[in-house]
Amino acid sequence: MDSGLLVLRLVVGVLIAGHGVQKVSFRLGGKGLAGGTDEFRRDGFRGGRLTALAAGTSQIGAGLFLAAGLLTPLAGMAAMGVMTVASTVKWSRGLWVQDDGYEYPMVLVVVGAVLALTGPGRFSVDHVLGVDPWPVWTGVAAIVLGPAGGLLTRVTLRRPAVPEGTPRHAQAAD
Repeated sequence: MDSGLLVLRLVVGVLIAGHGVQKVSFRLGGKGLAGGTDEFRRDGFRGGRLTALAAGTSQIGAGLFLAAGLLTPLAGMAAMGVMTVASTVKWSRGLWVQDDGYEYPMVLVVVGAVLALTGPGRFSVDHVLGVDPWPVWTGVAAIVLGPAGGLLTRVTLRRPAVPEGTPRHAQAAD
């Protein structure tokens, strides 16, 4: 079981971190912070660069902490939060990833929940530090707070729809 958790943590953690790197840099096919900012604006977020930077660094941190098995319930909570936001962006496109739906972000939310509940396993920083196993309530709290935080973020940073035909200079700046 510990080997399986290690593989799961490494693969998912590195993928989530890589996704964050793309939001804030030109690495891994990213379009830099300006590209990440434009993506968030297109997806209906306000906040511009700060939003892109917060999302990217959250993904990088959550991914690296998951991969290392460090503060695993908190890392799972952060991963669930950012991937819940991604799910809300893709929700209108339906479930399946071939339609740019929310299937993939949903899988990452579930993996974050599973790791928050199971813990990172023996091959982890948490284990070396002696904080694993985590109490069950930490995993349950992560499962509630991660997606709730993601939904709150989406509601708070949602940009009001701009009426069709509004000149660009008349639109509110982020």
